[in-house]
Amino acid sequence: MADVKLLNCFVSPFGNRVRIALAKKGVEYEETAENMLTKGPLLLSSNPVHAKVPVLLVDGKAVCESLVILEFIDEAFPGAQLLPADAYARANARFWAAYVDTKMPECAGKIWKVPKGAPAVEEGKKEMVGVFKTLEGELGEKPYFGGDALGYADVALVTFTPWFLTYERLGGFSIAEECPKLTAWAARCIGENECVAKSLPDAEAVYQFVGGMRKHFGLE
Repeated sequence: MADVKLLNCFVSPFGNRVRIALAKKGVEYEETAENMLTKGPLLLSSNPVHAKVPVLLVDGKAVCESLVILEFIDEAFPGAQLLPADAYARANARFWAAYVDTKMPECAGKIWKVPKGAPAVEEGKKEMVGVFKTLEGELGEKPYFGGDALGYADVALVTFTPWFLTYERLGGFSIAEECPKLTAWAARCIGENECVAKSLPDAEAVYQFVGGMRKHFGLE
């Protein structure tokens, strides 16, 4: 059996993607909590290029970047696949995961990485709602982005849901009111998939963590 370690921060949407994938595959692993302000020596030596979580260590070999790690887990461990067998469906899943990877940090940063009430907050809120409505269009009437079961694109997005409370409180809007279909999808992901439910942090804990970060950087 491989020796598997995950370097993560409990609020990281990117690191928690890896938690879901490992749980879905039934892979046993050891998780090390990283302080993203100080950054430990193992993180710096394992990911010297970006110095960020997540990092997956398998028998001492490092795999970095969350979407790359998801594909590695799919290939390296037996069990239910996150990516579909069909080549076109795989490409489509990768497209939407990349869309989430690009768009969510952009608009989210405008909400929580700036002083409350700054003009960027309104801009970020509008952009986020637009991103979510685009995703709702892709979801359509399907239960999951890939069809009938939790897949790659779902895992890429669902780890942002514990942050929704933070976005709403700092941005002054309701994601449930703006994007009810996406909210229902999120509830489905959590309610029907134990690997998701047990891998996500509490939303209030995320909000408190973000509040601490904002105070540290003088944004409150």
